[in-house]
Amino acid sequence: MKRLLSRVIYFLLMKVRKAGDNAKELFNTKHAPPMKDFYSLQATLNNGTEMPFTTLKGKKVLIVNTASECGYTPQYEELEELYERSKGALVILGFPANDFGAQEPGDDKEIAQFCKINYGVTFPIMQKSSVIKGERQNPVFAWLTDSALNGWNNQQPEWNFNKYLVDEEGMLMAYFPSAVSPLSDEIIEAVAD
Repeated sequence: MKRLLSRVIYFLLMKVRKAGDNAKELFNTKHAPPMKDFYSLQATLNNGTEMPFTTLKGKKVLIVNTASECGYTPQYEELEELYERSKGALVILGFPANDFGAQEPGDDKEIAQFCKINYGVTFPIMQKSSVIKGERQNPVFAWLTDSALNGWNNQQPEWNFNKYLVDEEGMLMAYFPSAVSPLSDEIIEAVAD
């Protein structure tokens, strides 16, 4: 029953999305509680330090798969602006990945320098990893893209700069595709809710 309900919800969300409706409205409903606790996850920062997600409790978290040589790369600047505007209430986590078009060829040090020099990024950037399904998939993206773990969503990143919003209680709230700007009304409203 749970699997059928997930498929129906996914089908309806894709249908609404293809119709061009507001991305915020796509995810304006409550979802099932996650089967795996978001706060049990951790990631490795770009500098090699482990970041336990227990440190994120009580804050919204926007998780983005990033790349330095993508047409959406200027979104780094918008992400930084959103991060500065929402400091204390929102944490943005960048996950560099070379999965789409080989658009993140650099190593962790090069990525960190690129983000800082070109876009003034101060939000946490993780070590480069894979975000697509497979044995090398980053465990955070395994959680984000598996309804059996997060409670409702199976949407994998389709390209660089896909965005996943987790609420203050560790529930996955929304998915936003690459073309949705971090400063769009949809994301601003979702972060403010």
